[in-house]
Amino acid sequence: MTTWLLAGASGFLGTALRVRLATEGDEVLRLVRREPAALGERRWDPSAGELDPAVLDGVDAVVDLGGVNVFTGPWTQSRREAILSSRVQTTSTVARALAARGTDAPVLLQAGGVAWYGGRRTEQPHVEGDPAAPDFLAQVCVRWEAAAQEAVDAGVRVVFLRTSPVLDRSGGPFVPMRLAWSLGLGTVLGDGTQRMPLISLADYLGVVRWAAATPHAQGAYNLTVPEPCTNAEFTDALARALHRPRLLKAPAAVLRRALGELSGQLLDDMWVLPKRLLDDGYVFEARDVEQTVAAALQGANPAV
Repeated sequence: MTTWLLAGASGFLGTALRVRLATEGDEVLRLVRREPAALGERRWDPSAGELDPAVLDGVDAVVDLGGVNVFTGPWTQSRREAILSSRVQTTSTVARALAARGTDAPVLLQAGGVAWYGGRRTEQPHVEGDPAAPDFLAQVCVRWEAAAQEAVDAGVRVVFLRTSPVLDRSGGPFVPMRLAWSLGLGTVLGDGTQRMPLISLADYLGVVRWAAATPHAQGAYNLTVPEPCTNAEFTDALARALHRPRLLKAPAAVLRRALGELSGQLLDDMWVLPKRLLDDGYVFEARDVEQTVAAALQGANPAV
């Protein structure tokens, strides 16, 4: 049995991870900001940088999923500050507690994003060794990973999970997508030629468990399907799976006016490959867009 400690356990990914790990017989502990009200809860205060290293006693793996949602509301200055600070505060607090344990510390599985690479058309796909882009979200990713450096310097094994949008019927971006298609409002975004990274929830959960159990796994890993697709290909796959026609297009100019800088997350080209996962032998359950859509509709956790 593995004992896990989760930060950000109440969100879409945290909930799915808790359910999967508990179903498989593992012990799952959760960090909470209030007074603990259940046996598996442990208190911390990331805004004050407070996490007692004793909380890590008996823990095998820490998963840090902290951070406010990037896609709720426009990127005002205050929203930008919240997006960055919520991630840096959470991660630096976890890293400091782990560093205090040194080489005796559990592995840290640190959330991140493929936004590291930015949205720009390239002649070659992005892989883990590529530098970060200069745009806002890419630089958030840089600061986010840097916040774990104290743990890295102390000899803690740290795995950075640069994650694509995770698709599943239980939550995340797939829920509004599916609803739109059910209402006959499914659409191609812009011209549809932009490549979009994605991963099934089943594979996201699989990578987390694999990374925790694989001693040589450390550093950055891209969590995205091995066979990328364009937005138009994704739209067609979803239309076929839901037996709905693809009738609409959302012009790029309209999206940019409505969403501002956030529209880049929908319209920019992001060609990313999971090179290190493939090199290290991880076997994907869903390798392409058709399999990922099918997995999302089936659901990774029947209980969720």
